[in-house]
Amino acid sequence: MTLEERIMEDLKEAMRNKDEAAKRGIRAIKAAILLAKTDGSGKSVEGDVEIKLLQKLVKTRKDSLEIYEQQGRDDLAAVEREEIAVIEKYLPQQLGEAELEALLKNIITSVGATGPQDMGKVMGAATKELAGRADGKLVSMKVKQLLS
Repeated sequence: MTLEERIMEDLKEAMRNKDEAAKRGIRAIKAAILLAKTDGSGKSVEGDVEIKLLQKLVKTRKDSLEIYEQQGRDDLAAVEREEIAVIEKYLPQQLGEAELEALLKNIITSVGATGPQDMGKVMGAATKELAGRADGKLVSMKVKQLLS
């Protein structure tokens, strides 16, 4: 079952259950998929493209959540938290900190990185290998820490 088919089934279920948070989150995913399909690039929306799409949706909501929390808008922050939780259900299982560190050490060894000047090489390999399984900011922070 493709992500789009799964989204449609889950949207129907959310409508039956009158789950407003799930409906908002799922509709956001559905809209993003539709935009990606009709963007004129001719690329199909599958696999890595789906993961990147979902990650982008989560990232924008996390950025909004941070702003709302800074401004004391708990009502809007709650909405963002709910949508993040719904969207994250469709992403692959996120790596724990220990697992992430172990994988990054392997990547550093495999690319032959010796210091901070090799961060680009490590990040390129890490981005490909960890696609969708770890937050980019966290990966970058860990790579800096391991290379220094």
